[in-house]
Amino acid sequence: MATEESLPSQDFIAISEIKNDVIYLKNGGIRKVLLVSGINTELKSEDEQNTVYFLFQNFLNSVDFPLQFAVHSRKLNVNGYLAYLETRRVAETNELLKSGIEEYIEFVKSFVQENAIMTKNFFVVVSYNPLIASSKTSLASSIPIIGKKMGGDDKQKNETEMIEQLTQRTEQVTSGLHGIGLRAIALNSSELTELFFNLYNPETIEKKLSQ
Repeated sequence: MATEESLPSQDFIAISEIKNDVIYLKNGGIRKVLLVSGINTELKSEDEQNTVYFLFQNFLNSVDFPLQFAVHSRKLNVNGYLAYLETRRVAETNELLKSGIEEYIEFVKSFVQENAIMTKNFFVVVSYNPLIASSKTSLASSIPIIGKKMGGDDKQKNETEMIEQLTQRTEQVTSGLHGIGLRAIALNSSELTELFFNLYNPETIEKKLSQ
């Protein structure tokens, strides 16, 4: 019997595949992930803050299916930015500006040595799970219907219906978040793949600071 230590890393990942901008789980469920903008309530008045909280509460009360809220923090890699600044410094003919760029480069270097620069992304995960039989005595009752043997047409029809339900839920969540003042965009397949690669490889992936 394989021990937990000897199991391949894939066995600890609930994802079966990612296709057509949808995450397929090993248990038969499907997911869509929304990248959501943020609101800094500290910059708002008390009345504005209360309005945001009230709208968010109404949004949650309008949803009758599971949602997940997640924050992903990534360390910024400023090496490319520093290289760009160095190129600008070398090309600069004005000695005063050249000196200013050099001082700024040293400031950035010393700052990142003492402080980890992080960027945060906010996500909402929209879920849809297949129906499960209600029998308490049969082991099969814990297996999603999508996992049972069925003809190719039936399986395709079932998957199509699930996707339609997930799409409707995603549109509802996107609209609800928009009503709060939040912009939400569904991630596509390549973005989902990058996201989960970063999640499972946090020590090797750093987000590059754009110029």
